[in-house]
Amino acid sequence: MSEFEQLGLGERFRRLIRNTGPISLAHYMAESNAAYYGGKDPLGGAGDFITAPEISQMFGELIGLWLADMWINAGRDEPVHYVELGPGRGTLAKDALRTARRYGLEPRVHFVETSQALKDIQLSTLPGAIWHDDLSTLPVDGPILLVANEFLDALPVRQLVCTEHGWRERMVGLQDEDFVFVSGGQTMDPAVPVDMREADAGTILETCPAAAAILFEVAGRLAEQGGCALFIDYGHAEMRTGSSLQAVREHRKVDPFAAPGEADLTAHVDFATLARIALSRDVRHLGTVTQGEWLRALGIETRADNLAHKAPHYKQEIDAALDRLVADNQMGSLFKVMGLASERWPGGVGFPAA
Repeated sequence: MSEFEQLGLGERFRRLIRNTGPISLAHYMAESNAAYYGGKDPLGGAGDFITAPEISQMFGELIGLWLADMWINAGRDEPVHYVELGPGRGTLAKDALRTARRYGLEPRVHFVETSQALKDIQLSTLPGAIWHDDLSTLPVDGPILLVANEFLDALPVRQLVCTEHGWRERMVGLQDEDFVFVSGGQTMDPAVPVDMREADAGTILETCPAAAAILFEVAGRLAEQGGCALFIDYGHAEMRTGSSLQAVREHRKVDPFAAPGEADLTAHVDFATLARIALSRDVRHLGTVTQGEWLRALGIETRADNLAHKAPHYKQEIDAALDRLVADNQMGSLFKVMGLASERWPGGVGFPAA
């Protein structure tokens, strides 16, 4: 290992900026999250954040029910592949596949995961899964049932800022030893939608090339192989301006520049742009709805009542989990669910195109 590699990530960034100038936010975010996810389990009460599958089994169960319903109505094609991007501890897959099995759906399981720490946990949760570093090695011999929950938000974003001299990329530079935002020197006007080029100074646009590439690949596979996909994340269904970059550590928001590689960096997902990308591959955009709407349409309140009836001593915990998943002041409105499907497949419950 070189002397440079032995340095902490923050100091490596500082040396790089001193020697070559400001770096893109996408570079900063990609390197930081690679270090963050590479060697730890960030989930749960002892970690930095909790995702919906860890809140309640109901979340994964209803996803499994939705996938089974889609597969059955499409004709029960075999072989069929369950694909999850960033499967965390494997909790969602375990709950979803347990439910799907009741309806005859027993797909081959594929996880797209790069964190060795999380792979080790997933191996104990679903030892029969097949692991992939990216989408390129997924099978091409049957339809895919793809799920990505809180995956897209951690992909690196680029930010463009409107300055007195036109649009520039928002970069990460140094002020003394502190990381700060600075404007790049290269004009970025051609990358900005025509109707936004005369925006007020200080206006910020975010783009996520990595998410766009993934949606393009997934949609292409759905068009060729058949199948459906669910992308569940916090974000917006219409294009917005402003920075949504945030960092979370020990369940609290922290400064994204305070400790690179030691906090989870995320940004809101632009579902409107991703839907347009998917439609360019001739697949169906079933819709983008709030998580609360979608889960209610699938019957989460009835499922919660049934669980509480079977285990009345857990009713308070079940009700709290339900509220956290669907309430507007919790995850219900901020989180969105985007559904995609092959043109040969039906619409899905919970979406306008159903």
